[in-house]
Amino acid sequence: MALLLFVLRPAPPPPPRTLRFFMASSRLFSASSPHFHPLPHSSATLSSSFSLSTPHSSLFKPRVSLQLGKLPSFRLVQNGVTPRAYMSSLSAAETSQKSESSKAYGSDQIQVLEGLDPVRKRPGMYIGSTGPRGLHHLVYEILDNAVDEAQAGFASKIDVVLQSDGSVSITDDGRGIPTDLHPVTKKSALETVLTVLHAGGKFGGANSGYSVSGGLHGVGLSVVNALSEALEVTVWRDGLEYKQKYSRGKPITTLTCLVLSDEKKDRQGTSIRFWPDKEVFTTAIQFDYNTIAGRIRELAFLNPKLTITLQKEDDDPEKIQYNEYFFAGGLVEYVKWLNTDKKALHDVLSFSKQTDGISIDIAFQWCEDAYSDTILGYANSIRTIDGGTHIDGMKASLTRTLNSLGKKSKVIKDKDITLSGEHVREGLTCVVSVKVPNPEFEGQTKTRLGNPEVRKVVDQAMQEYLSEHLELHPDVLDSILSKAVNAFKAALAAKRARELVRQKSVLRSSSLPGKLADCSSTNPEECEIFIVEGDSAGGSAKQGRDRRFQAILPLRGKILNIERRDEAAMYKNEEIQNLILGLGLGVKGEDFKMEALRYHKIIILTDADVDGAHIRTLLLTFFFRYQRALFDEGCIYVGVPPLYKVVRGKQVNYCYDDADLKKLRKTFPPNASYTIQRFKGLGEMMPLQLWETTMDPERRLLKRLTVEDAAEANIVFSSLMGTRVDVRKDLIRNSANTIDLDQLDI
Repeated sequence: MALLLFVLRPAPPPPPRTLRFFMASSRLFSASSPHFHPLPHSSATLSSSFSLSTPHSSLFKPRVSLQLGKLPSFRLVQNGVTPRAYMSSLSAAETSQKSESSKAYGSDQIQVLEGLDPVRKRPGMYIGSTGPRGLHHLVYEILDNAVDEAQAGFASKIDVVLQSDGSVSITDDGRGIPTDLHPVTKKSALETVLTVLHAGGKFGGANSGYSVSGGLHGVGLSVVNALSEALEVTVWRDGLEYKQKYSRGKPITTLTCLVLSDEKKDRQGTSIRFWPDKEVFTTAIQFDYNTIAGRIRELAFLNPKLTITLQKEDDDPEKIQYNEYFFAGGLVEYVKWLNTDKKALHDVLSFSKQTDGISIDIAFQWCEDAYSDTILGYANSIRTIDGGTHIDGMKASLTRTLNSLGKKSKVIKDKDITLSGEHVREGLTCVVSVKVPNPEFEGQTKTRLGNPEVRKVVDQAMQEYLSEHLELHPDVLDSILSKAVNAFKAALAAKRARELVRQKSVLRSSSLPGKLADCSSTNPEECEIFIVEGDSAGGSAKQGRDRRFQAILPLRGKILNIERRDEAAMYKNEEIQNLILGLGLGVKGEDFKMEALRYHKIIILTDADVDGAHIRTLLLTFFFRYQRALFDEGCIYVGVPPLYKVVRGKQVNYCYDDADLKKLRKTFPPNASYTIQRFKGLGEMMPLQLWETTMDPERRLLKRLTVEDAAEANIVFSSLMGTRVDVRKDLIRNSANTIDLDQLDI
């Protein structure tokens, strides 16, 4: 099972529900040279709900070249000055000495960015990053515009095509972007929205072209244009076809017009095709089919009357992919899909309501074999990752109403018992979608909804529906409340277990696990912890680490699978206790406090075999279910140890996969004599080898894990780690033909 989840080698296209890793390329280097230089290599991409990225900078230089007499010690630092601050001050001093002219500060040094220059100067402000996430955000910007046409009632179909040349085309059958002369810019309206920031038809009011939309700032289309080396736009309106080409935000052709034939004269809509600019993006221009498919599926669930197709073109006919997404059941089908691998307590409950111009759609269901909640919020079809007032209103109403109904129905017999939100929501899967005329989002990425009036409307609507439906269906109420009461009792048992943990900590006179080899730094931003399997690997890591900022926590075997156990069992498990205490994770369900975290880099370092992959999967399940915010904050990493050691004479090379080994062997003469050692575990490596290949910040390969699609990730963990064995068997059976048997490490 674990092998399906974490395959770190190139492989054929994966099954739909495997984890997707945007793999930073493996590195190959020689240990005999004073400097390690990465050699060219290929990268691998697998499908999942996670993405990995390689950090671009490191805090400390290679330990082999440290001159300890010249470096400041943590013990001798005064006034809290850390090595990072020391090095920064040196750098600043050198910079100030380079040029005396930099001290001058006059009007000639004030820059004025015009047109789309701000976008190209600071692309991260508009699309989040210049990596894979930002690249895919370009597609979402155009796609959201097309969905806005559907929400306004003017479009029913959207076609997305990932072209074989690296471009993307998105076509809708809406009204088409206006092409007449704009009174202010004196350009066509089409050129205006493509070249002027904050120009669009979605600002609300009497002159707005949309009553409800996801695009509000008027920058989406113009940002895509600015960050594309080429963009082609085609508009069909009033029996005419308009075309224009752009490059890096500027028009390179005039707007042309062609009269459509009689059979096509009724065609309406807009088509945008763009080629992302290689000068802007730091990674290869490669769109992931499954990533975009996840977003399209989401939009199709949220817009039941809309059909969206996704096609990936390829020169090889066998690699062409195509899917059509249409869900007439809307959010009800969405919740059913989310709970595919779980045992539902009841049928999906759902309702729709419109109040004061705000449209509300909510669907929810409790599951018997789930111990955490899955709540997805949307505002105008935009996923609000950080929640907002619509989610707050739903949660408050749910907790208050179920407590009231529980005491009224005598299911909650003790008047002193009040179920908290965490108890009520255990096992809940809920999708909340609101359509707001004037939504207040935080920033261009729209991660949180801020309208205060939405909370009141959602709260009242949820209370009215729950009260009416559950009073008419007491069996459903009993099953929900029984689940909540059991959660309350488990929480009490977990509290007692936590108190026992604290008492043990007091008796030990230390709150840290005994096996933890801590670092000397007390600054969490500089500290990192390696979670390794077994005492042998832990011993090598402890000897090979840099004690100033690297801590080691060895685990004894495989930790508890918390996907199948409640909180009481989780807190009683010694290895789980060590993780919670050692990392400073706090209590499950409480708000995550970054300042309480003892290490801002949590690195999972396991052997490159099936058992190592399984342990890594169990740890990721724990972090995802216990404190998901660790992924949002970018604290979870996977260390990649080398797979082979190649010795040729006095030269030693490390290879991270078979591809690296193959490339290295090609560089040797045909009659070369060399030996190859395959590492079976970290414990086989000498401390210096482990430092040089896996722990040295200057030369190691780390992959940061972030959750891109919470819904897909939730399904993956439920399928692979949950109680439904039949679902897991089906997944293995259906995915068997996608696995390269030669790559299996058995």
